[in-house]
Amino acid sequence: MVLLIHHPASAFGRKVRLQMSEKKMLYILREEEPWRLSEDVFKLNPAGELPIFLNDGQMVIGHYAISEYLEETSTEIPLIFGDALQKAEIRRLVDWFDNKFYKEVYRNIVCEKVHKRFANGSAPDSRILKVGLNNLCYHLEYIEWLLERRPYLAADTLSLADIAAVAQISVVDYLGSVPWEDYRSAKVWYSKIKSRPAFKDILKDNIKGILPAKHYANLDF
Repeated sequence: MVLLIHHPASAFGRKVRLQMSEKKMLYILREEEPWRLSEDVFKLNPAGELPIFLNDGQMVIGHYAISEYLEETSTEIPLIFGDALQKAEIRRLVDWFDNKFYKEVYRNIVCEKVHKRFANGSAPDSRILKVGLNNLCYHLEYIEWLLERRPYLAADTLSLADIAAVAQISVVDYLGSVPWEDYRSAKVWYSKIKSRPAFKDILKDNIKGILPAKHYANLDF
């Protein structure tokens, strides 16, 4: 049985969970607080980063390595597919959300609203939040642009690019920070992915001490 060490507010943990669920894999979760990691985590990963994937004595560390490992070992339902150019486009957009979105949006909103609160009891910096929210609009505009050209972000069907994107966006959405009404195509796309069976457990996530936005678990919002 697969064990994934994660935290509900971790976009990278959500990315791996969604990928495994789309591949019909069974797994169990162990929650760790990224701002107060246990010694067990540092023994497994001296870098002190989540998620950590364990399977019958085998261990893979880091969301990028885990995602590639899953694509190599669970090939029945590929999420990186097509010819070399198509695979490159999927990986390009995965990198966009894993890195650019994370640095420009997630870190400025989620780390301010969640990590600072539980790490040291600090209030979010309104200036940093404003930067994150402005950047979020830029990224939503890019998603809209992509969706004008194809049904999903990188292809005609769901790919790892969509999973990487919704993993980041869903945490921001939990906090009620996404202006969906201004981005109709992005909202329809997100709602479509929320309706997939793989997303069911994500909608049940609970960040202790922070209630989700009222619409968060609604499929038709």
